[in-house]
This record gives sequence, C-alpha cells and structure tokens, in this order.
Amino acid sequence: MRKIELAHSPDADDIFMYYAIKFGWVDTKDYEFENIGLDIETLNVEALKGTYDVTAISFGVYPLIKNEYALLRTAVSFGDGYGPKLIKQKDKMLKPNFKVALSGKYTTNAMLFRLYYPNARPIYMDFLEIEDAVISGKADAGVLIHESILDFDSSLEVEKEIWDIWVELAGDSLPLPLGGMAIRRSIPLNRAIEIEDILIDGVEVANSKKDELCKRLEDNKLVRISDKMLNKYLDMYASNESIELSSLQLKALDRLYELGYNKGIFSEPIKTEDYLIPREYKELRYN
Repeated sequence: MRKIELAHSPDADDIFMYYAIKFGWVDTKDYEFENIGLDIETLNVEALKGTYDVTAISFGVYPLIKNEYALLRTAVSFGDGYGPKLIKQKDKMLKPNFKVALSGKYTTNAMLFRLYYPNARPIYMDFLEIEDAVISGKADAGVLIHESILDFDSSLEVEKEIWDIWVELAGDSLPLPLGGMAIRRSIPLNRAIEIEDILIDGVEVANSKKDELCKRLEDNKLVRISDKMLNKYLDMYASNESIELSSLQLKALDRLYELGYNKGIFSEPIKTEDYLIPREYKELRYN
C-alpha cells in the first residue's frame, strides 16, 4: 500500500467530505490514506512549508504555494449568498482602525477583509476563540467562520457579511471562494490523477449517502454540531457543488486571484485552469 498523508480541518464539511474514504466506502486502489486533522490556518502554514502530500487549504493561500502544489478539483467550499460574518457587540460603533480577530493571515476571508478594511488592525487566533474575544472586548470585532456562523451569542450582531464584501469587490454574480484541496507536485502525475479521482469519488459517495454518513459521524462524535444544524451547514459547504469545480467556480477563483494581484497581495496573476492536474494526460494514456 502507498501511504498518502491527507490533511484536513476538523470542521464538519471537511470531515463529511473525507470520511466516506475513511469508512471504506470508496475503492482506494493501492493507497492508504492517513487522515491528519488540523485547523485551516495551521494547514495553510504547513502548505507553505510543503509538509503534507494532500492538504486542505484556503484558496487565498494558493498563489503562494502554486509551484509546490497543484490545485485539486474536488472537496471545494464556496459561499453563495452566505459566508463568514464580521460580528461586533450590539450598538458598538467601529472606528476605521478597529481591532479585529481573524482566523488566520492566509485565510480567504482574511484576504477579502483586509482589502475592504485596510485601516483595521488584525489579530489572529483560532476561529473557536473569536466569539469570546469580541464578547470580552479583546477585539472590537471578529470574523466568524465554519460552524460558528450558524449560532453565536445574542449580545453580538453582524456588522458585515464577507459575501457582501465579495460581491462589491468582485463585481459579478460569482460564488464566494473559500477553501479547497492541493496535492504535492512531487507526486508522479499518473498517481496524482488517481488520487484526485479517489477524492472525487469520496465526496460524491458522501453526498449520495448523506443521512447514513451524518448519523455515523454524530454517533462517533466526529463533528461539533448535529441534527438540523449539521444538515444546514453541509448544504452550505459540502453539497453536490463540492464534488468538482464548475466553470463558474473557476471564474470566481480567477477573479479572486485577479483582485489579489491588483492589490499587491500576489506577485503575478494566475489562471486557475493552468494549475489543475492536466486531464489530457489521462485521456492520452488510457485511450
């Protein structure tokens, strides 16, 4: 068996998309996948070091790792009318240089936030600590991500939706890019193609057996939320739209990277299609 390190976050959408493989519901050929669960910003930082074979990443970090990793077409999360939320205490007025708690320097939401609020003062922390930081006054505001967007303290209110920021910056009716997967370029191309196909199958099977998989995840206490809230969250970030990048999602990623380049965050413009695993090789090889 060829062991492949598969690093992902412990959030419900990542767990859901990968555990069809973990539970043996997908033919993994001669691969043994070793699941490694870390928060998304840790994964972004480790991707910058080239640590894991296959890793979940924030789309906002990809241009910084494009020479070491190819972008995978599957296990993608986009918002469509929703996304991370900038929250503050009710009736609190934010000054232009307000202190904001963000989930990580390299997250996509942090990138969009900094573009929209250039005078704000970011502090970075685990996303599970952001709500308490705003309640306690350690930060004037914070951007909630993952499951925390569904339920937060009644003393808080939404100041701005990252979705609205995206719409204003992108200027088109495009889904909000949040996160996806990348694979180390040192893996031989034929192997990379097989691994991508296995992961695509995993997300597809997860969605086709959603009720059964959710029950098993809840019974094994592998997710932080359950019941209706879990289903609602998965409908947002781990649906059929997560199985494989669509042309509209690719257009949204291109727009994200264009924004980053125009604002000096990235050193050069990139077209996402150029950094995916080339399918022409598979077609030629097996024709």
